Amino acid sequence: MLRLLQAALLGVVQGLTEFLPVSSTAHLLIGGRVLGFDDPGGVFTIMIQLGSILALMWLYRAKILAVVAGLASDAEARHFALMIVVAFIPVVVAGALLAKYIQTVLYASMMVIAVSFVAGGLVMLAVERLRPQPVVFDAGLTPIGRAIGVGVAQVFALVPGVSRSGATIVGGMLVGLDRPAAAEFSFFLAMPTMAAAFAKSLLDVRHQLAPERGLEIAVGFVMAFIASLAIVRPFLGFVRRAGFAPFAWYRIALGAAMLCAIAFGRL
Repeated sequence: MLRLLQAALLGVVQGLTEFLPVSSTAHLLIGGRVLGFDDPGGVFTIMIQLGSILALMWLYRAKILAVVAGLASDAEARHFALMIVVAFIPVVVAGALLAKYIQTVLYASMMVIAVSFVAGGLVMLAVERLRPQPVVFDAGLTPIGRAIGVGVAQVFALVPGVSRSGATIVGGMLVGLDRPAAAEFSFFLAMPTMAAAFAKSLLDVRHQLAPERGLEIAVGFVMAFIASLAIVRPFLGFVRRAGFAPFAWYRIALGAAMLCAIAFGRL
């Protein structure tokens, strides 16, 4: 029963943090360590991410269907598809080159995560203060050149603690998207990025999928799906009202707390 409660809690953590600029991967690594939740090969973490992917696809199902249906006849649909493809390419190339080092070295270091939290928060504060005047207010109409810029920013999210959504949102703001458009572009780009990462990770751990862990994976998956459904729309509304500074300060505070815990041997 304890394992199922831990799985449910980690599923909620995954769902709530995946699309916020705070790094879901880092929160799961920290949460798993604090709870004492053993996850050999990262199988549980990999499988519950699918819940967040499917939740996002469900929320944007009308847009996805419209783009797919319009690829042959609608210039706007083709632009949207091309925009996502070109933004997706940089992280694919970087991931193929750096995946082994990232998984074996960076993911094992709480210090890397802590520093990334603080650095990412400081960058977000700086961008909120100094960003260029926005010129793109509809994520679906982002020019291809600006989409490539967001894709390059996403590469930084390969470092645990940076946050995929944080990197793409900051990248979007730097290339001229307003806050809501940058957040929504991040959601659109998350679909192929997370799906590809899930497929690659699942292929790597396919021999470690033990039937006895099926129930805890199912619980984590369902909770991640529900939490993701619950957070996306409110997040967009919050961003319109308050911007990203609250998330930046949260990152800095958590990173500083982690550094203190590491210094005193608590983490």
